[in-house]
Amino acid sequence: MVGTGEYTTGYVGGTAADSDKGAGVVALTMFDLRRRGKVARVGMCGVNGKKFPGIRNHMQKNIGDVYKDMDLTCDTYPSDDTVDPQAYVHAISTYQPGDIAIIFTPDDTHYEIAMACIQQGMHVMVTKPIVQTLEHHKNLIQAAKDKNVLVAMEVHKRWDPFYADARDRARSQLGNFQYMYAYMSQPKHQLETFKAWAGKSSDISFYLNSHHIDFSEWTLEGIARPVRVTATASTGVAHSKGMETEDSITLTVQWENFDGNTLGCAVYTSSWVAPKSDVHSQQRFFYMGTNGEINVDQAHRGMTVACDGKPFASVNPLFMKYTPTNDMFSGQGSYGVKSFECFVDACREVNAGKKDVQDFDDGSLATVGTTVQGTAILEAGRRSLDLDGMPMDIVYDGGKHIPVRIQPHVFGDCKK
Repeated sequence: MVGTGEYTTGYVGGTAADSDKGAGVVALTMFDLRRRGKVARVGMCGVNGKKFPGIRNHMQKNIGDVYKDMDLTCDTYPSDDTVDPQAYVHAISTYQPGDIAIIFTPDDTHYEIAMACIQQGMHVMVTKPIVQTLEHHKNLIQAAKDKNVLVAMEVHKRWDPFYADARDRARSQLGNFQYMYAYMSQPKHQLETFKAWAGKSSDISFYLNSHHIDFSEWTLEGIARPVRVTATASTGVAHSKGMETEDSITLTVQWENFDGNTLGCAVYTSSWVAPKSDVHSQQRFFYMGTNGEINVDQAHRGMTVACDGKPFASVNPLFMKYTPTNDMFSGQGSYGVKSFECFVDACREVNAGKKDVQDFDDGSLATVGTTVQGTAILEAGRRSLDLDGMPMDIVYDGGKHIPVRIQPHVFGDCKK
């Protein structure tokens, strides 16, 4: 595990994260997979080794003291008295070809770390966005092919039964793509959680719009491709906190259907200045095809909880079930766990010679070779914002689905 933050450990600012992931996701899942015999050695690498005593105490309190038979043994890098941004280089060198790296670090670090892991012969899972540029994405595809390793993006929503069913309905029943509106937000205090990189090396679109953009690419594979992106933003709250970043970002994406070259439009909005409410993250979308439509509210699953001393909450155990059953961790059916377990299972099959890396380009995993359009959309969105809302074209080689470049749109009158 490369990265020691909220999603990996649930440890933020010296205490449990004030979110729906206080016990973390990645480390808890890896410890449980080891308990069930699917992984062996577990390691964790960060930048500031001085955090590890606090992380160990946090994991003991939130994992070891909560669940029976959960071994928290974990090699950590760098040492507890060291701060080293390059600690991952040494950590990777202690692993063997066929081992697995799971990367949950700031967006601008994904490429270098993933490439180093690939060169070591490791299978790699990277949190979304897998990288921030089309060029880097293509480089990862080639490196993964050269080393014959499985490289994928972690997008747990693909294992959400609501998402999966919506995807299958759209592909089998709803015809060509017409329109989609997607919204995802997190509360203002997340600006503090991500203050080390927010507006410096990434933005809220890379962080949150990436979810629904991946849903579109996954759903529309072979049906449509994105051809133009225009971005707009809202500002004010982050600026008032001294953070030079957008509060909300909206990407308007033109999709072209392969059948008849007809057009569809998708609007993706993300924000990290929402008020604190009954859910940590508002998330919903509306999808319309030529033959029908789908509405999904993933934030409200019909279950609410009220406890003394705690705010009223709409909970989602479909994502992570932290409550133990007979003192044992019982969240294996949660899509937050399944995302990692399915990747681990795939790597085990590749290592055993039962499957080829290319077998997983069928949509069963968000492989590096099948997620290029999402990276192109996100990069085009950032470039559009930086050019005051200039539409950006995603260019292909003929009728293919892999983008070759991104360029500013030239309007009709300007072509003369």
